[in-house]
Amino acid sequence: MLGITDYATFVVTVLVFLLIPGPGNLALITSTSKGGVRGGLAATLGVILGDQVLMWSAVAGVAALLAAYPNAFSAVQWLGAGYLAWLGAKMLLAKPGTTPVLNIKPHHYLKQALMITLLNPKAILFYMAFFPLFVDPVRQQGLITYAFMAATIAMLTFLYGVTSTLLTHFLAEKVRANPVISRVLEKVAGLFLIGFGIKLAVSR
Repeated sequence: MLGITDYATFVVTVLVFLLIPGPGNLALITSTSKGGVRGGLAATLGVILGDQVLMWSAVAGVAALLAAYPNAFSAVQWLGAGYLAWLGAKMLLAKPGTTPVLNIKPHHYLKQALMITLLNPKAILFYMAFFPLFVDPVRQQGLITYAFMAATIAMLTFLYGVTSTLLTHFLAEKVRANPVISRVLEKVAGLFLIGFGIKLAVSR
C-alpha cells in the first residue's frame, strides 16, 4: 500500500507505542482531569501537531543535522528535560486552592501538550529510524508514502486521545468529589514529570 511493506503491522506498532506511558500521555490525562473533555481534546491536538512537526523534521533530515552537531542536540535535550522537571516541581509545590499548573483554558492545554511533545528531541531520531522499517525502497512513492504514514499516525493518535479523554473524564468526575485524592494525584503527576525530565537528561 503506497510503498508500505506491512501496513497492518505498522498500525499495531503505532498503537503499542501510544500505550507506552510518557510525557504526552501524562499531559493528556492531566489536561482532561483539569479541563474536562475540551481540555483533553485540545491536548490531543497538541500532541498530534507536535508529532507531525517531529515526523516531518525527521523526513527532512533534521535528525542527521542534530547527530552531526551533538552540542545542539544536547542543548535541546536539556531544554526539554528542564521544562518537564519545572512543570513537575510546580505541581509538587502547588498549594491547595491555587491556580492549576495546567490552565483550565483549552488553548493552553494545546500549547502545553505541543511543547511537551516538541521538547523531546529523541523523538526525531525515533521517527528517522522507525519509518524506514516499513518503507519498501522499490515501491515507495516519496513524500506521498511518508504523508500517508504521517496521516495514519495522526488518525490513530486522535482515536487514542478521544478514548483516553473520555475514560479519564469519567474517572475524574468520581475523583473530583474528593479533593484529597485530587491533590495526591497532582503530586504523583508532578513526580512523574520530574522523572521524565531526569530520564531525558541522563540518557543523553
